[in-house]
Amino acid sequence: MKKNILYLLLFSCFYQYVSSQNALLESYNLMPWPKEIKENPAKFIINSDVTISLSPNNRGRVRNAAVNFLRRLSTRTGVFLGEGFPITNKEGHIKITFDTVSKLGIENDESYTLDINDTSVNIKAKTDIGAIRGLETLLQLTHNNETNYFFPGVNIIDNPRFVWRGLMIDVARHFQPVNVIKRNLRAMASVKMNVFHWHLTDDQGFRIESKVYPKLQELASDGLYYTQEQIKDIVTYADNLGIRVIPELDVPGHASAILAAYPELGSKDNYNYTIERNSGVFDPTLNPTKIITYEFLENLFSEIAPLFPDDYFHIGGDENEGKHWNENKDIQRFKNQHGLKTNHDLQTYFNIKLEKILSKLGKTLMGWDEIMTPNMPTSAVIHSWRGENEGLTKGGSLIKAAKKGYQTVLSNGYYIDRMLPVEHHYNVDPIGNVQLTKAEQSRILGGEATMWSELVTQQTIDSRIWPRTAAIAERFWSPQAINDVNAMKKRLATVSFQLEELGLTHIKNRDVILRNMTNNQDISSLITLSKICEPLKIYARNKDGIEYKTYSPFNLFADACVVNAEDAQPFINQVSNYIKNPNKAHEAEVMHYLNKWSKNYTHFSKLQKNPKISPLEKLSKTISDVSLMLSKAIKNKNISTKNLNIIKDHIKVLSNPFVDVEVAIIEALTRLTHYSESNNLQN
Repeated sequence: MKKNILYLLLFSCFYQYVSSQNALLESYNLMPWPKEIKENPAKFIINSDVTISLSPNNRGRVRNAAVNFLRRLSTRTGVFLGEGFPITNKEGHIKITFDTVSKLGIENDESYTLDINDTSVNIKAKTDIGAIRGLETLLQLTHNNETNYFFPGVNIIDNPRFVWRGLMIDVARHFQPVNVIKRNLRAMASVKMNVFHWHLTDDQGFRIESKVYPKLQELASDGLYYTQEQIKDIVTYADNLGIRVIPELDVPGHASAILAAYPELGSKDNYNYTIERNSGVFDPTLNPTKIITYEFLENLFSEIAPLFPDDYFHIGGDENEGKHWNENKDIQRFKNQHGLKTNHDLQTYFNIKLEKILSKLGKTLMGWDEIMTPNMPTSAVIHSWRGENEGLTKGGSLIKAAKKGYQTVLSNGYYIDRMLPVEHHYNVDPIGNVQLTKAEQSRILGGEATMWSELVTQQTIDSRIWPRTAAIAERFWSPQAINDVNAMKKRLATVSFQLEELGLTHIKNRDVILRNMTNNQDISSLITLSKICEPLKIYARNKDGIEYKTYSPFNLFADACVVNAEDAQPFINQVSNYIKNPNKAHEAEVMHYLNKWSKNYTHFSKLQKNPKISPLEKLSKTISDVSLMLSKAIKNKNISTKNLNIIKDHIKVLSNPFVDVEVAIIEALTRLTHYSESNNLQN
């Protein structure tokens, strides 16, 4: 009986929390959503007199964050601040206090409180990292009416749900310059992400300067790599933002580039090792039976590890099919001599040696979930990326790893390069409803969004990462109960354009690409098309990894289009409303889009065609024809059998991919067609 009462009390508290937060979700565009927020009637006016002060000191991360905050606040509001730096001689209107300066790591306390009243704003934290997280929340609270910008009265108590909230960027397939990395670091900090996982090597390139093994950049990078000074600069830049940097050097597979420089480390003699230009999984693999392999890696790791102060070092370890191992008689003999029955056993042997090398360097080995084998020490961190469709038949590896005693990080479900909609990622929870002990739960450190770069360049990478990653960041920070997709999308729309303040190009580069496609003609018709088209999903764009090479063009129509096409969901919602209740208001909303699309081909046809534009002709005309016929059916409340069949045929055409995109409104057009057939078909 007492248990039942306790459960009822817990459920009641949970329900009250969710209800109160849901009401506030409509008022504030905060992302990630804080642990607890309450309103008060105050309003702090933002004017030229606003000042900011820091305690206990006026230097370090918090000062940098405060200066940056003032610049962004001034830009966002247009207010000419009288003092553009933290003041030192007295308390500011915005007061930041914290206790300690952190060395970044998983033990960091990132909690803070934020209290806003009419005359002051107070941010209090145990660490400088918590203080800068509070500043980001304060900036997101910037509101305005007709006469003033202001911070509304709120009281916030906040801390993250998970200690590891990461973004992985692959710079091996397509190199990303320093400025691209830095603008994405700024964006990460703005949504309280704290781990930058830097995938630096793969079959397509080795991207780190090595003074010990200079052929790595001379022969394995195409001249596209980071100098050690650039790496130090980025690590320092990230540290100032409260972001840890985890390097990944992928071995023993994904090693084509390394072996192009040092073929003597390979598992197949007399093999022509070259940098890969396509995508996929390739055979070249380091030879785990040679002493020189470990000498090479120990020397390389000893040189590279000090560039990255963090405790963790990622060795990849994924997708090694062992084909070259199977073809090498010496390797097979070695396996027999050491009682290694499978290639997994051999790779574990290799990984254990690397774990010892990294341990001597003060590093904790981290690898993709293939490294989790019976003999792998639980000191390793398991990076869970596979699910039922990626080689595991009984679910993912995250929970298994935690139960076996490994620390673990989740990326399965957060592969943003798959071009899946934001709600897909948002609905993935690192733990879900699994019952775990307190110790097991503590081993689930958090998660990472993964941006593999086979199909992105510096011009398009931002639009593939953002804004969806902001929603993923909320999943890693906010309480599990904050999971309303519609509320998230409403807030994300505001956060997305605010990210442009940080230098991101995820919105503006659509028009850059379209202008390039048209040789600077009127791009309005292509913009209209792009708002209802999305890039093909789950690697369908680059079938078998051979349609595109690393030097192929990535400034085509598919590159201008984004996930969650801007006009698709509003139209889908309006069609649903109209079918449920076909009143004049709902009809007008549907007709707005149909009329726009029906006229669009007229504008498209005026473009001077070229090989980039011409393949879109059929797409544009078919959408216009369908929209025109459906708009007439709705307006006139009748449709002929002939036109109905034409519409159905057109929808079949539109259901197929066009130039690596798919039309995102097919389901809504089909519903409208069925509605017209049921209600407006001529007898």
